[in-house]
Formats: sequence, structure tokens, C-alpha cells
Amino acid sequence: MSDVLVRSGLPDFGAVDAIIHARHGDPFAVLGPHACEGGCAVRTFQPGATAVEVIAAESDQVLAKLESVDPAGFWCGVMPSWVPYRLRITSRDAVRVTEDPYAFGPSLGEVDIYLLAEGRHREIGRTLGAHIAKQNGVTGTRFAVWAPNARRVSVVGSFNGWDGRCHPMRHHPASGIWEMFIPRVGAGTIYKYEILGPEGSVLPLRADPVAAAAQKPPETASIVVDDRFRWTDHAWVEGRRLASGRTDAPISIYEVHAGSWAPESDDDADVWTQLAEKLVPYVKSMGFTHVEFMPIMEHPFGGSWGYQPLGQYAPSARLGSPENFARLVDRCHQAGLGVILDWVPAHFPGDAHGLVYFDGTHLYEHADPKEGFHQDWNTYIYNLGRNEVRGFLIGSALHWLEHYHVDALRVDAVASMLYRDYSRKQGEWVPNIYGGRENLESVSFLRELSEIVGSRCPGALLIAEESTAWPGVSRPVNEGGLGFDYKWNMGWMHDSLHYMEEESINRRWHHDSLTFGLVYAFSEKFVLPLSHDEVVYGKGSLIGKMTGDHWQKFANLRAYLAFMWTHPGKKLMFMGGEFAQEREWNHDRSLDWWLLDRPEHAGVQSLMRDLNHVYRDRPALHRRDCDASGFRWVVLHDREQSVFAYLRLGEEGDPPILVACNFTPVPRLGYRMGVPQAGAWHEIMNTDSGVYGGSNLGNSGWVQADDTPWGEYPASVALTLPPLSTIILQAG
Repeated sequence: MSDVLVRSGLPDFGAVDAIIHARHGDPFAVLGPHACEGGCAVRTFQPGATAVEVIAAESDQVLAKLESVDPAGFWCGVMPSWVPYRLRITSRDAVRVTEDPYAFGPSLGEVDIYLLAEGRHREIGRTLGAHIAKQNGVTGTRFAVWAPNARRVSVVGSFNGWDGRCHPMRHHPASGIWEMFIPRVGAGTIYKYEILGPEGSVLPLRADPVAAAAQKPPETASIVVDDRFRWTDHAWVEGRRLASGRTDAPISIYEVHAGSWAPESDDDADVWTQLAEKLVPYVKSMGFTHVEFMPIMEHPFGGSWGYQPLGQYAPSARLGSPENFARLVDRCHQAGLGVILDWVPAHFPGDAHGLVYFDGTHLYEHADPKEGFHQDWNTYIYNLGRNEVRGFLIGSALHWLEHYHVDALRVDAVASMLYRDYSRKQGEWVPNIYGGRENLESVSFLRELSEIVGSRCPGALLIAEESTAWPGVSRPVNEGGLGFDYKWNMGWMHDSLHYMEEESINRRWHHDSLTFGLVYAFSEKFVLPLSHDEVVYGKGSLIGKMTGDHWQKFANLRAYLAFMWTHPGKKLMFMGGEFAQEREWNHDRSLDWWLLDRPEHAGVQSLMRDLNHVYRDRPALHRRDCDASGFRWVVLHDREQSVFAYLRLGEEGDPPILVACNFTPVPRLGYRMGVPQAGAWHEIMNTDSGVYGGSNLGNSGWVQADDTPWGEYPASVALTLPPLSTIILQAG
């Protein structure tokens, strides 16, 4: 209780007026219990009430009948002394009994407040936002939000008629945090924040930036959830921890847009439940090691595919409940599948209920549009120079990794974060303090992020979508790098697809498009991506990029996939590519699963499944993905015949793998090339196999290498290279 003694329990009428008009910056100094000369005054604002009584918390004994001080709804009275109490509020159509929210002390501790102010609180998802809690033995919800420049912040929702006068919050000026505990508010409650800005105007209602759940768009309110989930993946998480820092494991990623993967369904199950039932066994059967979801964080515009998120802590309501998302992750881990989420710390949209101008100032974004606005995407850029904004985003990353047990984050649009002049003309950007184009605040943020994730979430991965030549993206911070575990190899993807789009007769002139990637293949730890970006905006489908007649298109695709799966680097395939989806991807339609009734599409799917198993089962194909010692050219310069051959090497004792590619429709018979040892070489995969839809030309399962030297190699072998094919052979 306050030490302020007020005669008869009444505050001054200026304070009453400020409460009535929702202009008071410290409502706890006025409302709730306060010592007074006659005992303990109780003051409450209850618009629409016809009577208000103070009753004992343990009984219905009336301790005081409050009097109406102002017809707007301000009530006051005195009970003999302070004891735990409740309010019985009578209105014209109901009687309601509840604890007084202004009788409760702060809901956040001093350490929380201090760390939030410093931007060093690592459990923001459990601190800010709305959380079911118990205080003084009473169950309710604790609300907390960062709005340092606001004059007043209120929680509004269905429980108070969306009236900002009813629940103004307690302010902690040193941190800019507003918080309060509201008793009897539980799971499923819809709420927002009403903010009185620094200029004295009421802003549009804001969704909670740290909400654990939100309404399904186009509705925009936040939702209180009881997000406790019983996990069963303890062995998986421990195994991940023990594997921390290793790059020798196979990683084969299936990229998914959650809303458009599933076959059409008539049942009422949410998307997460459907994916748990259908996607998990499918990805497992296909041999992938991970499933990667395009951003599933809450976002207002579905056409952004999630890449313009506002709910950095909430799974999208379009897809189902937070609990069912957790269940999907748990199911993936039970099946031995890792889960990767696309995560977007680069920018956010300007919807009125969101982050932009949140408390009446440029809080999350830069004030200067030369620093704070992405012209390409019509979005705002986070001000990573603010400790609290950095803490907010790092807290989001940790929320997905720790609370939802996610195994990796693929960080979107890193290039746009690294350069101040990204997609800007001269005069449209602000140089850094040294006059350069590098975004020093973003670099510092990414390094801090990687170090914190590494220390708190051992074994969890950070993967950068970064398309420039910025050095050391996947180098540790203590070695001058950004600290990512892997980087998408966008150059390899563009060059190799460009090669495949050329008619086979012209490929001799583009030979370097396939070989150049090996010049820099080990400068970073790479993921080779065939992502969603390559099958949208008029780019067509993956099979549509292949040249030739119908048969040749499928042969080209099969040969290309085997080239990719045997090339150094981890692998990523966007959904639909694994069975040669023909039309361009549309986020509003499910994939064309009916194509699998056609043999050529089923053949590509079978090849993809077998490639995953070959990649995982043969150590030489993955142990040295990030080490130049794991790759050696065998045939590099045969541009006239468009033939490539190379060795993949594992650790001592791992059988070497020979890969030979023929990217013309002309069979090559008796094609001799060097190998590191004589003896039998078994053909473990041939993309021209009839099983996959090919012409069934090959090497009858194995060939014998003899001691005839060839180039730098002590032995050699004569191979049959089928048309438009890749063959994979293993020694021994």
C-alpha cells in the first residue's frame, strides 16, 4: 500500500479526472488500496457499475461499500484496515466478483527490468507479452510491453469492453516497460494495447509485439495462451548438443511453405496437424534429414509468404495453434528429422497495429528513411543500434530455438542487413561513422546473435541467406567472421541453373558455369539451395528450366539433381521439385500431387529418394562437404563433350566415390578416365536407369579399373556414359 495518507480516502480531483480520461501516467498511485486516516481506502474505476462493494477474499463479508465519486465510474470507500479483498461489481445486467488488479505489486522483478533496459534479457518470450501466472495465490495474466515514450499504456480486450480507461498499466521509467497483473484473465483472451503517445494523442490499437499467439488475419488482436507443452524429444535435443560444431554430417533439407504443401483435405484439422500426419512420414520416407519452413511467424499479408512478419514470437494463426506447432516439431524429432525455420530480422511491414511508430516515436525502426525504409519491399528496417531492439530480435531467435525446440534458423535477407546502400542509389543512404557502406550495427548484431545462440543452444544452427562476397559469413566470430554455421551458395545456384537452361549443343560454351563453383566451394561452409525463389515471379518450375524435348527435360533434371547431391555442400530442395512439379509455385494452391500418376514424375521422385539415401549412407559424399581435401577433379576440361567427372573422398577407410556427368544427349562409350585405385568400381546410381524413366544404358552394375595410368592417377577405367546422365560409382 502507498504511504500517502488521504483524508477520507479521496485523491485530489485532478487525479480522478486524469483516471477518468485515461491521462494519468501512474494509475497505481491513485487506484487500488491506499492507507488513509480512517483505515484503508479502496479506489476503482468501474464504468457502467451501479454498485461496488469490497468483500473479504476468503468470504463474502462486506468490508466496505464504495461510493460513486464521479458518474463516469470512479468509486471510492474505506475499509477498517488492509486485508486481502475482492470487488463485487453490480451493473444493470450482471454481478461480477474479481480481485482488484491495482492491489497487486509489480509483476516483473528488478533483475528482469534491469536486463530489459540493457537489452540483455535472453528470455523476452517468457518476460514480455502475456503470460498466465499466479500472484498472491490468484491466477490471472501478467502483461508487459516496452513503450518508453508513451504517456500511458492500457491493456484492452474483450474482458473490459476495449476501454482503455479500465486497465492502465504500471510504468517503469528506467526501462520503458509497462506491466500489470490482471486477475482471472485466462487462456483464449483477446487483447491489444492502447497507447497514449508523447504528443498526447491516442494511437491506433497495437498488437502485442511479444504475443505468443494472434487472431487469424485479417483480425489483428493478440491472444493469451497457455503454451505449456510436454515434450518427448529429450534424446534428440541431447544428441544435437553432442554433435555441436560438427560439419561432417549429411544435411539434406526439404523446404516447405506450410500452407500450400498438403494435398487438398476436407477435414477440419489445422495445417500443423495435417503436416504432422502427412508431411513428417513423407519427408522421412524421402530420406531428407531436415524440413525447413518458410516463415511461420504471424504476418498480416499472406502474399508475403511470411517474409513480412509482425509476430516475431507467435506461430501464424493461419496454420493452427501454438500447441499444435510444438507437437509437429516434436513429431519431426521423433521421426529423426531436424526442423529449420526461416527467420526475418531484416525488416517489418508498416501495418497500423504493428511495430511502426509503436509508442508514438520511431521505436523499432530508424527515423531517417535513408536508414529505416526498404524501398524494394515497402517495409521498415529495425534500428539495430538500439539495445532493446537487438534484445527483442535475439529474444525471438532464442524463443524458437529454446521454447519450440527448433534446430536451426535460416536468417533471411542478410545481404540487405550488411550494406547500408543495399538496393539504393547514390544519395539515398547514410554512410557509417567511417564513411563506408558496411552496416556496422547489423554486423555487431549478427555476431552477438551467433555467439549467444552458440552458448545457449549448442548444436542449433544459424544459416545465412547471403548473396554477396562478404568474407567470413560462416567463420567464427573469434576469427573475424559473422559466426553463421552455413551460408546459402547463391552463386552456385545461379551458375548451375544457367548452365542447365542452355541447349545441350551450346553447353560447351558455358562449361565454366559448372566448374567455377569449385573455385570458392570451400571459402565458406555452404548449403546448395534450389529454393522457392527459383520457382516464382515468372521463373517457372525447376523442370521448366530444363531444355530439350519432354524426355530430355526429365533426363536433364535427373542428371542435374545427381550432380547437385554429389557436389560439395549441404543440400536444399523446395517442395515440388522432388517430383518435377510442372507449373510455377502458387502459395494459394497445394502442390500437383496428381502428377505422380505419371511415370516420368514418379521416376524423379524415386531418384530423389535414392539420392538422399546414397548421400547419407556413403561417408565420402558428406564427411568432407566443407573441406577441399574431400574433392578432386578427374575430368575438368572436356567442354567439347560436356563431360565432368570428380572424386568425393571421406576419411581414411571410407571408399572413394567417382561421379561422372554427361550433359549431352549423346552416349559416350568407352570413355576413359583416371581413378585412384585399380579393381572393381560398383555403379551405385545411374540417373538413366529405367527405374527413373531413363533409357537404361549403363555399366551393368560395375566396371573393372586397370593399372593403366591416366593423368595424375595410377589407374583408369573405361565407362559408358549414358545420355544426359550422372552415374555414381564406389570403389571396392
